[in-house]
Amino acid sequence: MSKLIRDASHAGSWYSSSKNTLDNQLDGWLNAVDPSCNKIKGARVIIGPHAGYSYSGPSAAWAYKSLDTSNVKRAFILGPSHHVYLDKCALSRCSEYETPLGNLKIDRETTDKLYQTGEFAWMDIGTDTDEHSIEMHLPYAYKILSESSSSVPPIVPVLVGAITTPNEAKFGKILASYLADPENIFIVSSDFCHWGTRFSFTYYCDGPSEPIHLARQPMPSEAETPIYASIEALDREGMQLIEDGSHKAFADYLKRTKNTICGRHPIAVVLAAIEELKAQGKTNDGRFKFVKYAQSSKVKSARDSSVSYASAYACI
Repeated sequence: MSKLIRDASHAGSWYSSSKNTLDNQLDGWLNAVDPSCNKIKGARVIIGPHAGYSYSGPSAAWAYKSLDTSNVKRAFILGPSHHVYLDKCALSRCSEYETPLGNLKIDRETTDKLYQTGEFAWMDIGTDTDEHSIEMHLPYAYKILSESSSSVPPIVPVLVGAITTPNEAKFGKILASYLADPENIFIVSSDFCHWGTRFSFTYYCDGPSEPIHLARQPMPSEAETPIYASIEALDREGMQLIEDGSHKAFADYLKRTKNTICGRHPIAVVLAAIEELKAQGKTNDGRFKFVKYAQSSKVKSARDSSVSYASAYACI
């Protein structure tokens, strides 16, 4: 049977297609991370952004620097579906994923076991190739994994659809046994607030005032909070709920605020998986800690736009 290799379709545009240039960039961003975040013991889960590297590469480094890869044998990568509507999670049929640094092998045995649960779909190669949420983590994953072992551990890509809160819990339970395994790491792909009319989201809150949407009504003349600070406050409320570890509280926050966190479903699946492990007494911690937050630009008027990036780790 011939190998099916997914091309690095965003190389040369969203990040460098040059092996040396890309490797040097990753080194630079990783070396700029505070040493206190270096290989946190037990940190086997991270949340990191997936925008073009000129925007989110430095922030993503904080998540990858935190990872404890001392026992890693495989890496699960969970990303949201941007281009295709899914009401479940989907798996890759590929044998390998290409990166400019080298190819990452897919753990076919684990992937097939997940499919045999009857709850997952298969991605077609077009969907797999078009989606950037998983691809943008591959160069970082290759670099970190290749430094942890003489042979690069395989990956298990999981594309998470627009699933309901109960289905987030269902997939969390399925993945909980894999999360409990100290030989597995989990990479969760998500940007945070996408703000601006081009994203149909112009939420604004001035301190204790009721939130408004600036596309529908003008910013109050007496407002004291810059728009970018309102965006950060909205994001940090969600980040705090993720740190608190309640799947339901995070879902309620999203329902109330409609914050455009594109990886909300992958994050929720992992929150649900951690809750399952806690219920089984298989983790004493499992709490996320956010270590980096940034915005692509500082929004100062309703005509501006930005995307937020946040990085976190959790010790299991």
